[in-house]
Amino acid sequence: MSVDTTVETSSVFGVHVPQPRQHGAAGGVMRRLNFGTGLIGGVALATIAGWGTAILTPSSASNATFAPMEPTYVYLAVLLGWVIGFMLGIGAFVGPLRWVVGSDITHADAEYMGGKDLGKKRYWKYTTDHKVVGIQYLIVTMLLLGFAGLLAMLIRTELGMTWTELFSPSFYNSMIGTHGIAMILAMIVAVTGPLGNFIVPMMIGARDMAYPRLNALSLWLFVAAVPMLISSMFMGGIQDGWSVYQPLASQAPVGMLGYQLTIIVFAISTAIASVNLMTTILTMRAKGMTWSRTPIFVYGIFAASLMGLYAFPFFQYAQILGLSDRVFGTSFFNPLNGGSVWLYENLFWLLGHPEVYVIIIPSAAIALELMPVFLRKPLFSFNFAVAGIVGVVALSGFVWAHHMYMTGWAPAANYPFMLSTEMISIPVGFLVLVAIGTLWRGTTWTRLPLMAVYAVIFNKMIGGVTGIYLSDVPADQYFHGSMFVVAHFHFMLMGAGLFGGMAGIAFFFPKMTGRILDERIGSIGLWTSFIGFQVTFISMFVAGLQGQPRRVLDFDSQFNISNWISTIGAYVIGIGMLIFLAAIITSWRSGDVASSNPWGSKSLEWQTATPVPLENFPVLPVVTERPYNYGVPDPYEAELDAIDADLAEKVGNK
Repeated sequence: MSVDTTVETSSVFGVHVPQPRQHGAAGGVMRRLNFGTGLIGGVALATIAGWGTAILTPSSASNATFAPMEPTYVYLAVLLGWVIGFMLGIGAFVGPLRWVVGSDITHADAEYMGGKDLGKKRYWKYTTDHKVVGIQYLIVTMLLLGFAGLLAMLIRTELGMTWTELFSPSFYNSMIGTHGIAMILAMIVAVTGPLGNFIVPMMIGARDMAYPRLNALSLWLFVAAVPMLISSMFMGGIQDGWSVYQPLASQAPVGMLGYQLTIIVFAISTAIASVNLMTTILTMRAKGMTWSRTPIFVYGIFAASLMGLYAFPFFQYAQILGLSDRVFGTSFFNPLNGGSVWLYENLFWLLGHPEVYVIIIPSAAIALELMPVFLRKPLFSFNFAVAGIVGVVALSGFVWAHHMYMTGWAPAANYPFMLSTEMISIPVGFLVLVAIGTLWRGTTWTRLPLMAVYAVIFNKMIGGVTGIYLSDVPADQYFHGSMFVVAHFHFMLMGAGLFGGMAGIAFFFPKMTGRILDERIGSIGLWTSFIGFQVTFISMFVAGLQGQPRRVLDFDSQFNISNWISTIGAYVIGIGMLIFLAAIITSWRSGDVASSNPWGSKSLEWQTATPVPLENFPVLPVVTERPYNYGVPDPYEAELDAIDADLAEKVGNK
């Protein structure tokens, strides 16, 4: 019996690489797997797991001791079955399984998984092309933002109708908690997910991410986590806010499991994405792209990835321990059995505050990336901008405990954390000064992306100034747990983060879709949202100054006017966001066709064709200057001009 060991060769970027013999069509089983099969697999395995667990778990009729735990076990089994089944159905494990059986993926398979010749179908598949993954992240993020925004509208409707109760207290609390965590998760990936994946490899002159299959894995884990969070609302919901403090979380309805598993899966997704982005940036920059020639947006994405990599495990560990307390009867957070609620608070806020900078830094980096393009001048002090980002990363891990001033712990610990929290305003101030310096005497080209940058700067300054008050111990003792806090973090997370994402989408839209975002409709949506935002949250500042507590269903009549105005503003935000979404959809379908570089940008992503080819660059670029030398004379051109002038003078003399 003879074995065919013949190998074929495939040209990979001009290099002939030996390939295993291809059996059948490229892609293999991946041809039959997509988002639909993922849903079928997830629902099927969730059903089987839940049914099997219900049979194996003793019921109240047979054993009263185990009766309270039966829904917990069943719901846990359903959630785990959903995640595993969905990832199997989408094709996340095809590559590892083929490697195990000795039939590794060929170059033709890799091209198929990259979406070559698949057209629009590639957006519904487990696709490894970083550009497709970026678009997929954008769509999922917008859907999650829409869900969180809908809950926000319901919350504000309840608070605006002070003469009646639209929702029960338990459901209202559930909406509060679900809105909070859904918005946080969406904002964490709002910039890093879509733009970090689509733009960063091209911006550094790479052909793809360092680990393309891991890149797809991080996306689909995020997708799998979203239904678990939504399902929690139908299982009793999240009753004690997005922070889900212990031991209340262990006593909450069974829906708390949806929250805990969502965080665990999302943290895995975030870790994979962070490692992938950081490795790509560190090892795949184009020849000549030193750190001094690396765009500031790349610094922002790297910083956010690094902070997410060290901060998210704390949050993940907290939920794993909380899950253990609930399911297995441990006592990590149960003070009656020797546990510590302070342990949970420390673990939670070790993520809870760095995640603010995970959201803010990419948004600030976008603003600084766009300003030189539309002001046609170099970035004011590139080194200052880098120092600001590095300073935020360095200090972000030392500020968490200012959220714990009112917990009753040792008062002497308050003031070191007050100092560290106020110190982080210094590197953040560096970024603001760089923005102001770049604005100074610039040749302004007023377009939609630049207007969104103005909104980011304005909101960031208000959020930053009010944050200084909350870091001060005496002021925090008054504002703690009030609507003032709600207004502050909305100015930071939504005011700076979301508007920064809108700036990035408007700027990179031509490269992502091949079309120009409608300036008229987009501008109406932007400024409508901005005005509504100011009305909504400045009113919350007023309510907080008056003493209104957060997370309340009913309140004293003295807060009525503030809440009415805030509710009106919230509806204006919703209208503005829908208008901006309409601009995205209509422009994507029928907008003006964009050239390869409609903004005249000097960075690498605009130096390749639109639509972007699968390999990004037919020939890898070589970088010879910084990307922000707008208005700076080219030394070679200056030398040639001098030669021409000298020749002209000689000719004139003759």
